[in-house]
Amino acid sequence: MPEKDDKFFKIHVHSPKGEEVHHKKEEPKHETPNIPKPKEKRSAVEVLRDGGRQIVASFVILVIGFLLLNSSAYYQIAKSKFAKFTGTETESPLVELVEEAPAKTSTENLQSSSDPSVQKKQIPDLDLDIAPSDNRIVVPRIDQNIPIVRISSDSLIRRDWKALENEMQDALKDGVVHYPGTSLPGETGNIVITGHSSYFPWDAGRFKDVFALLVDVVEGDKVVVYHEQDKYIYEVYDIKIVLPEDIEVLKQTPEDKLTLITCWPVGTNLKRLIVTAKPIEVNGVDIESKIIR
Repeated sequence: MPEKDDKFFKIHVHSPKGEEVHHKKEEPKHETPNIPKPKEKRSAVEVLRDGGRQIVASFVILVIGFLLLNSSAYYQIAKSKFAKFTGTETESPLVELVEEAPAKTSTENLQSSSDPSVQKKQIPDLDLDIAPSDNRIVVPRIDQNIPIVRISSDSLIRRDWKALENEMQDALKDGVVHYPGTSLPGETGNIVITGHSSYFPWDAGRFKDVFALLVDVVEGDKVVVYHEQDKYIYEVYDIKIVLPEDIEVLKQTPEDKLTLITCWPVGTNLKRLIVTAKPIEVNGVDIESKIIR
């Protein structure tokens, strides 16, 4: 028998070269139990720091989501602010609708020449103002020409506010809405028109952000309303922000005025932006305003 000690034992195996091969004795393996390490205590500062990071991350996600939902409206706002900042603002062609018409050429004592080339120069400029076939509102400051949609007053009379809200939301897909129960152009009182500043991007309507820039309107701006082929021009004299509960803006008044309403800030329904204007012209004829200032 070969000699054997505590660590090694020899087996006389002859390799091809005649060398002895020594094998190491295998020791029995002992598995170490998997004992979980005790959790380290975190300081109050670390807890607050991690909580702050989560709050900031959540806020950033909310802001990004909000901007994506209202991307069309905020694109208009960003574009407008950039144009103002860089001085590249351009005047809307709609301004022509509120400019004073050129003086008409008098045809009295107009002598007609027998020369055709001279006759062409003698023809006075035609003063034609073509009205659209539908009712519309034009706000040159924000470059908007929008259809005005009317809805029934039945839900208002029944005080069925849910039905009224549904009817208005449905009508807003096709333009801005004349608030039922308020005056119409040509009538004495308060004409109220409301429109979206922003709405869900998946909404089918094309007019979900027509009043996104209404906040850019300033006092003295002109607004045109076409109603039943008549043209009414109004001049803005008051701009304010109120709470949704302030229904005074919807009430009838002894004076004639136009009230435009939209949600503010854009993309929320926290408050209402109110733009009020007085009538100054009907079909090219100046009128005396009856507004009590």
